[in-house]
Amino acid sequence: MTVSPSPAPSVPPVIEFRQVGLTYPGPPPVEAFRPGDLVVRKGEFITVVGPSGSGKSTFLNIAGLLDTPTTGSFLLDGIDTGRLKDTQRTTLRGRRIGFVFQAFHLLPHRSARENVELAMVYGDVPRRERPERAREALARVRLGHRTDALPTRMSGGERQRVAIARALAARPSLLLCDEPTGNLDSGNAEAVLQLLETLNAEGITVVLITHDLAVAARGRRTITIRDGSMSESEQVSAC
Repeated sequence: MTVSPSPAPSVPPVIEFRQVGLTYPGPPPVEAFRPGDLVVRKGEFITVVGPSGSGKSTFLNIAGLLDTPTTGSFLLDGIDTGRLKDTQRTTLRGRRIGFVFQAFHLLPHRSARENVELAMVYGDVPRRERPERAREALARVRLGHRTDALPTRMSGGERQRVAIARALAARPSLLLCDEPTGNLDSGNAEAVLQLLETLNAEGITVVLITHDLAVAARGRRTITIRDGSMSESEQVSAC
């Protein structure tokens, strides 16, 4: 598959790291993420790779507003997150960021629709709007016929699509995916990747963390994290 060009510099950034770094206090202090710059613009599909312990999880936690950098500035949709109170960060995270994890994290005794609805609580979506938004999100991931199904009655690929629908329900500007194909067989993994590519083509910014180089090649750019330092390369094509 030929990858479309990266957005022009005139396209606004969704993620902007300005010498962002994170050091955990000691003794001794641990520099988990070394200061660096990064710009991810609206509509990009970025993949992140690196060996275990390299700093990928720290990157995800910073980008997802779960950890606060100890140096530099992180702007999300132009908002300087370092100036926000904890409650404001939580609200911003709920409204602007959708998370997709390897382990799905679905409540087993709640239907697909109920799992998607519960996520909208953190995005301050009014209760009366949640059922319809949940149905729309499930239809978007081609699960409109499974709204009342329990996760225990679904395949791994279906459960991951419910997780993606949950991430989409609050209509975020950024989708953060942590090894979303790691628990899937090759057929379901390909279906999930195609879905993410479709969502990206519709304008959603996707950042996907993976250890699989074939998955990483699906991005427009790949960020490599090693020993807490970032480097990046442009993708020419993906398979």
